[in-house]
Amino acid sequence: MELRPYIDALRHELALAAAAGGDDARELAERLTAPLESATRLALLDALSEAAAEITRDLAPGSVDLRLRNREPTFVVTPASADPWSDQAPAPSASPASSTSTSASSTGEDEAMVRISLRLPEHLKGRVERAASAAGVSINTWLIRAAAASVDNEPARPSTSTSVTGGQRYTGWVR
Repeated sequence: MELRPYIDALRHELALAAAAGGDDARELAERLTAPLESATRLALLDALSEAAAEITRDLAPGSVDLRLRNREPTFVVTPASADPWSDQAPAPSASPASSTSTSASSTGEDEAMVRISLRLPEHLKGRVERAASAAGVSINTWLIRAAAASVDNEPARPSTSTSVTGGQRYTGWVR
């Protein structure tokens, strides 16, 4: 994406506004345009960066990155994976801003991801790490798949609780 047309348009508008103020205003505008070019470029890059971040929040788990090459910004779109629980995201591809799209919306996988904190005993954490490693996936992916399989394949069994002197005791099942 070239910023030059936008900077030139701003320079032209400043010159038109200064022309209405007379020769002194026009000369001042001419002296200010060179230093303002850098500030304008930086402001445009900040706006594009914030736009990319906002689009990324809406595309999650896909993303849009803004990269700067030779003083010109480029958008890089990384679509969501076809398997929402996979660690393997497609390779990013540089594309113009007008062609930002995601495969998640076309496959119906546009639900938001949430973050939770899970506390595991040390011995169980080690077992989860080994199982994830054996499956060739991250711990996060392994836990998501395990939770999805458990919820999808087993009917919910309510746990029962009974009062015991000094506290509560919970019984139930876990897989």
